[in-house]
Amino acid sequence: MDSAPSPSVFPGKIAVMGGGTWATALAKLLLVNCDTITWYMRRDDRIADFIANGRNPAYLTDVEFDVSRIHFSSDINEVCASCDTLLLVMPSPYFKDHTDKITVDLTDKYIVSAVKGIVPGENQLITDYMVDRFGVKHDRCLVIAGPCHAEEVALARPSYLTIGCTDVDRAAVFAQSLSGKNTHTITSTDVDGIEYAAVLKNVYAIASGIIHGSKLGDNFLAMLMSNAIREMARFVDTVVPARRDICDSVYLGDLLVTAYSRFSRNHNFGSMIGRGYSVKAARMEMEQTAEGYYAAKCIHDINAEYDVPMPILNGVYDILYRGVKPSDAITRMSEYFD
Repeated sequence: MDSAPSPSVFPGKIAVMGGGTWATALAKLLLVNCDTITWYMRRDDRIADFIANGRNPAYLTDVEFDVSRIHFSSDINEVCASCDTLLLVMPSPYFKDHTDKITVDLTDKYIVSAVKGIVPGENQLITDYMVDRFGVKHDRCLVIAGPCHAEEVALARPSYLTIGCTDVDRAAVFAQSLSGKNTHTITSTDVDGIEYAAVLKNVYAIASGIIHGSKLGDNFLAMLMSNAIREMARFVDTVVPARRDICDSVYLGDLLVTAYSRFSRNHNFGSMIGRGYSVKAARMEMEQTAEGYYAAKCIHDINAEYDVPMPILNGVYDILYRGVKPSDAITRMSEYFD
């Protein structure tokens, strides 16, 4: 595939980087508004199956694609060189494994993160890591957040996405690439705040699942959620001071859908722990990555610098990494509820 210069009009050629559920849903949305896309997948056998059957063989397998409009490649450098906008949709635990293979210059590329995680070992947001590691400019970094589940996008249910960029006009342009009859978009300039909120809501969804699995009831769950959104606000406002309304859909809405939905892998992971699974057994049982498992440690480590009161985060961390019994951790965190 021929290399392309940086576009005079953003977003230019778009590449979807990742082959999972969220990547598949976003690719489907892009193809409503874009003639063609490039799609990076790590495994050639998955690409061959996809082309042969017109469906992702592993994720959202009922969703059909016109593969004549997709250039597939397992060569990450070919994809990065030939495209202008890179939509990153890899699970955060494997993010460095993928991006460490990149040797081409990314300084003139646009980066859109839909990862909803932190780079493990670096404790950096995805956009910050791309700026520091690859020299991408801050105003060329965008983020995609919810409230939105990939499965409901695939079912063509009404869905809402928030596109964040420090350049609000650029956010609006990319939002048009994802908008459709059933997909509504909102823009924001709070890039770091959105990223941290997207990380934290996965941790709180694990807490929600633990409470659900423990059969502690809806009353207690409501208290958890009302305290979780305030805990999120304390952390985000401390780490990324800015004017924001924590009740906006990208913060509160994304928290609620992740905490309550049957599609939420983090909720389901926590529910298994609440029902008596060990953390190791629950992780082995999960077919997809529960980002909140990794997020709990990353945020816990980051908060060592800021010392924000975070009893829910600390309780989940204690369960996942210190072997504390869920009942003991829940009792301890609930002492701070008001």
